[in-house]
Amino acid sequence: MSYRDVASRQILAWSCTAVGARMPVAMAPLALVFLARERPGGYTLGAVLAAAFVIGEIVGAPLLGVRLRPGRARVQLATGLAAGAAGFAGLGAAPGAPSGVLAAFAFLAGAAPAASAGGLRTLLTELVPGRAVAQALSAESMLMSGVWAVSPAAVTGLALGVAPRVPLLLAAALMACAAAGLWLLPAVWGDEGPGGEDGGGGTPLVRVLAGAWPVYVTGAASLTLLGLAELILPALLEQRGIGVGWSGPLLAGLAVGAGLGAFVYGLRAWPGRLRTRGAALMSGTSLCVTLVALTPDTAGIAAALAVGGALQSGAMVTRNLALREALPPNALAAGYSVMYAAAGVGYAATGSLAGVLLDVVAPSTAVLAGVGLTLALTVAGWAGEVRREARPLRRADPVVTLEGTAPGLQGPAAGPEGAAIRRGGDPESRL
Repeated sequence: MSYRDVASRQILAWSCTAVGARMPVAMAPLALVFLARERPGGYTLGAVLAAAFVIGEIVGAPLLGVRLRPGRARVQLATGLAAGAAGFAGLGAAPGAPSGVLAAFAFLAGAAPAASAGGLRTLLTELVPGRAVAQALSAESMLMSGVWAVSPAAVTGLALGVAPRVPLLLAAALMACAAAGLWLLPAVWGDEGPGGEDGGGGTPLVRVLAGAWPVYVTGAASLTLLGLAELILPALLEQRGIGVGWSGPLLAGLAVGAGLGAFVYGLRAWPGRLRTRGAALMSGTSLCVTLVALTPDTAGIAAALAVGGALQSGAMVTRNLALREALPPNALAAGYSVMYAAAGVGYAATGSLAGVLLDVVAPSTAVLAGVGLTLALTVAGWAGEVRREARPLRRADPVVTLEGTAPGLQGPAAGPEGAAIRRGGDPESRL
């Protein structure tokens, strides 16, 4: 296995579009804090605006994701990205506007383009041969690790060196370019499923998406775990007598580790079922975060974060592959959007948990409590996948369509190995 199938002009165009769509998201929370810090309320207002942005993502991803239609996804995604660019432009153009207006712009910037993550991931897997899907998802993870590593430095440099509004104006320009970049990619992609949008009565899409809940749980758990480590890291460094200024380099090391881990994951086919592989990677990530909480020196914390990032990126690629097995092709964009929203909920819950725990326990204890919660979620997700995959294949079940169903095989039905069956009833046709 190699990355040769991923090296093409279309993938290059996709990569540029994805960076334009995702970098504004990575920049937004810190950019909003810098935008508000010189106003009355300062950092508190910045936190409120960042929360409005995240809530917009959580609301927009599932609501808009389930409405994506492969036949007109380009227009739908471009509309969302253009509206998101307008939200960022409003924030950058009117930094002195009332707080409520800024919160509305932040919500729009988060909600309108929220389905683009799932839609672009689905499009990526359509642009490569079936044998190269794992490599494509690994390449996406590497690309996003780079985006998240560069974004904080870009925001800080522009906000302090030029003006606080500049990062948000840059985010608006990037997102507008991403909307235009969609026209370099296929106009129609994916599979509407038999019956198209006007299928008859049967299994609704929401029910099919709900059937993949174990994948969402473990996917959210993997992001939540390292999110907890990131949020508590400054307090943990203070507890260890280490300068808080090390937070940036240590988190950059985590991002580099995640990129390397994704690269290694895509180099070969790994043994074991996806659910077992995901549980093993999550257990390894949990061990690394535990070491972050217990290690007294900077070098040990850096090593644990880098290895943990590598394992976590592998776990996320595994979860994306597992979702492809759990859902029919015409539900994948919606499924990825739901998992994106679940990860957002997990990260938001992590922030709340960190704030509560730091008031009553030491930072290291707070990290260990988060590890325990993550392991519980991992076990719950793994058990749910075992139960789902153990269900016998029922040939009478209908295939899901985007707004109903049509006769055939049930979309999420899976055989003993959990491979989703394509429409048409061929049990050898795997995702």
